[in-house]
Amino acid sequence: MRKEENIKEEAKNAEETAENIEEQETKDDTSKEESKEETKEADKTAELEAQIADWKDKYQRLMAEFENARKRTAKEAVQRYDLGAMGVLEKLLPVIDNFERGLDAVAEEDKDSAFVQGIQQIYKQLMSVFEDLGVSAMEAEGKEFDANLHNAVLHVEDEQYGDNIVVEEMQKGYMYKENVLRHSMVKVAN
Repeated sequence: MRKEENIKEEAKNAEETAENIEEQETKDDTSKEESKEETKEADKTAELEAQIADWKDKYQRLMAEFENARKRTAKEAVQRYDLGAMGVLEKLLPVIDNFERGLDAVAEEDKDSAFVQGIQQIYKQLMSVFEDLGVSAMEAEGKEFDANLHNAVLHVEDEQYGDNIVVEEMQKGYMYKENVLRHSMVKVAN
């Protein structure tokens, strides 16, 4: 009877051990499934974060390109305006030259006449408008010759001046902002 009890007890212990093993395997399977799910979720999260970083990078690049295009367009618009303005202003320079020639040709006794004073006022007003637009006359006489600013039409031998010095300005040159509107026509000493 003892043997039977021992056998029953061993059978019971074996069943309990088998149940414990099954429970352990079930727990292991469950924890493996949970860890697989956690790994899948972590992979999915990492993939989504990578996509977010990629989209953010694309967005930032697109915004930088847009900003550069906006600045370039604004700069080109200013350049087109300046180019158009230079064309119009250049065509008005002979009018200024003619005003100056006309005023220089007036005899001393006629300078006080109302007509001459009216012409002088119109000339001053025109020059004031030119200054407001950014046009200024270049001073050339007595300065060193610069091919970027001057157009040499005569070379003279003059001991009074040094080499490459502008002796006489034959036609005024003008600048528009920082660009040459018209080169000065000058006589240069050799």
